[in-house]
Amino acid sequence: MKVLVVGSGGREHAVCWKLAQSNKAEKIYCAPGNAGIGDVAECVDIKAEDIDGICRFAVEKGIDMAVIGPEVPLAMGITDALNAAGVRVFGPNKKCSRLEASKAFTKAFLARHNIPTAGYKEFTDKQELLNAVGIYGYPMVIKADGLAAGKGVVIAENEADAKKAIEEMMGERVFGDAGDKVVVEEYLTGVEASMLCFVDENSIVPMESAQDYKRIFDGDKGPNTGGMGSYSPSLVFTSELEKRIMDEILLPTLKGFQQDGLDFKGVLFVGLMLSDDGPKVIEFNNRFGDPETQSVLMRLDSDLVDIFDAVIDNRLADIEIKWKKEKAVCVVLASGGYPGSYEKGKVISGLSAVDSDVVVFHAGTAFADGEHTIVTSGGRVLGVTALGATHEEARMRAFDNAKKISFEGMHYRNDIGTVNRTSK
Repeated sequence: MKVLVVGSGGREHAVCWKLAQSNKAEKIYCAPGNAGIGDVAECVDIKAEDIDGICRFAVEKGIDMAVIGPEVPLAMGITDALNAAGVRVFGPNKKCSRLEASKAFTKAFLARHNIPTAGYKEFTDKQELLNAVGIYGYPMVIKADGLAAGKGVVIAENEADAKKAIEEMMGERVFGDAGDKVVVEEYLTGVEASMLCFVDENSIVPMESAQDYKRIFDGDKGPNTGGMGSYSPSLVFTSELEKRIMDEILLPTLKGFQQDGLDFKGVLFVGLMLSDDGPKVIEFNNRFGDPETQSVLMRLDSDLVDIFDAVIDNRLADIEIKWKKEKAVCVVLASGGYPGSYEKGKVISGLSAVDSDVVVFHAGTAFADGEHTIVTSGGRVLGVTALGATHEEARMRAFDNAKKISFEGMHYRNDIGTVNRTSK
């Protein structure tokens, strides 16, 4: 089987790495890929958003299965285009992708199907929103409706911060069209967690639990990022909690998809707040989360090709998905200045010193001087991911190996793998 993975981040590296372990994947391509993905797949110089180019390549190479990593091409309709070209795709179509591309769409879906979530109101007029500042009290949750690379959410602690965020989103348009509509939500307290689920038209099957860390600094301080690390399984999940999430959130979501004609096939990422009132949905994403995927796929004991095939063919209920008992921790090494402005092209050293059974998933890397030097090319650069018999063992192995790697300005959180007890 020839497989094409679309994307260039740590999530796509983890997917390619796991696919490469299957004897069913005879050839793996990744468009565009990165310096690390080249070790397990052939990188193709086509941008993830170049849908026409990806479709032409898929047809020319006789691709049997395409796996879509990032949210932007999904929202653009890459699945629909590839299907029309005769290519089987793991990833939801454009209609389903509105669940991530529009926060207002998702909130309306949750409300319509009585799925627990925060109260909300949406605004398209800046002055109307300014007049409603503090509608749910403070902190005030302000979200750009559209895609904003994981950075379109502001938790305003007071009126001044709220007005500043509103002006940036709707006045200065720092998130472009994503801020044409803004969703304001009730602030939820509790422990934030996430659950990745395989979904076809008939079934929803949660993967092993994971937890990520959105804020840039230890103790969940500072601005939001795309994610500074993750671990699996989550220390806050119990069998009782997982059953409650299945009964109150996942099964009603699947039923809602069926009632609304959303023929979802792929991965549904469910962002959760474990509040005193029970689990509530913070957000839906239409794809593998990053960096949760790095921790979760390290623990997957089944053939990923088999799972993708089953989802595409609506046979998910017919397969058994097995997981390793070991725990996993992923520590993200970030560029200096991230999530604000940062410089690229910093030489990365120490990669060859990492233990052979610790995986360094590349997120923002590129080659310089041919293929002799690996340099930084993004805000989140590497995800050092380790397994251990216990969470603490996995943590120690991940951090011990992270210290072997260096590049100018490199920084990371030191509390990855511990329970994140702060709220969103």
